[in-house]
Amino acid sequence: MTQDKRGGVAAAGRPPAGPQDARHVPLTRGQRLAQDAAEAAELRAYQTDPDVIALRVERVRSQVDRLCWAGIVCGLAFTMTNVQTFAAAGAAAWSLPWLAAWLLDPTVSVVLLAILRAEQVTARYQVSTGPWVRRAKRFTLAATYVMNVWASFATGSLAGIVLHSVPPLVVFVAAEAVTDLRDKLTEAVNAAFAEAVHRAGPVVHERPRTPRRSFTDYLADARRAWTPGTEVTPAWVREVTSCSRGLSSRVAAALAEEVRS
Repeated sequence: MTQDKRGGVAAAGRPPAGPQDARHVPLTRGQRLAQDAAEAAELRAYQTDPDVIALRVERVRSQVDRLCWAGIVCGLAFTMTNVQTFAAAGAAAWSLPWLAAWLLDPTVSVVLLAILRAEQVTARYQVSTGPWVRRAKRFTLAATYVMNVWASFATGSLAGIVLHSVPPLVVFVAAEAVTDLRDKLTEAVNAAFAEAVHRAGPVVHERPRTPRRSFTDYLADARRAWTPGTEVTPAWVREVTSCSRGLSSRVAAALAEEVRS
């Protein structure tokens, strides 16, 4: 250590403390605004980053999936006892037919859940599925509904029909809606990413992106692919145009109207 002229001791390798080090110099208003502007610019740069935007939409997608799955599972669990009663047909409790009747509802529900789980992946990457997938989903939902309300129909109980119709119908609507929701959330991720990249300006050596196609473009593609005798369905439209599930219904309706006229 060394000793300065005022008799103070300074650490070795450090200059003696001066009068300006003994007090804090407050920032001016302009300096504070400059710091706030720099901090805001840094925060905005991260908020508008394409990956951050995509991550936010992915979190929303996960929340939607969890909520829909919770509602579907609760609805199927509610219908289990009614289906068991329908299958047991008055058999004595704990008898073999009574026990076997508990397997009917899980048989249908497990197949339905497997289809919905597969659609969760295909919708994420906007891959269209075949017609048998939708038929299987609707058949399992219809079977669950019929077995659930049959006893109420047989006794003519309107209250029972309403009570036991709500859970299967909610499951049916949720199963149909969740696929479209996942498809639209995927489109939201792509749109948000494209918008963020556009705001950020051109990137050197970036691969050119395919421009977003409109309803008119998909309709024109379907019109060119259609031949006399071809049945116009949303599945066929998705196959020939590769459009989303939600848009394929609109394109199919418009093309079918043109064909009829």
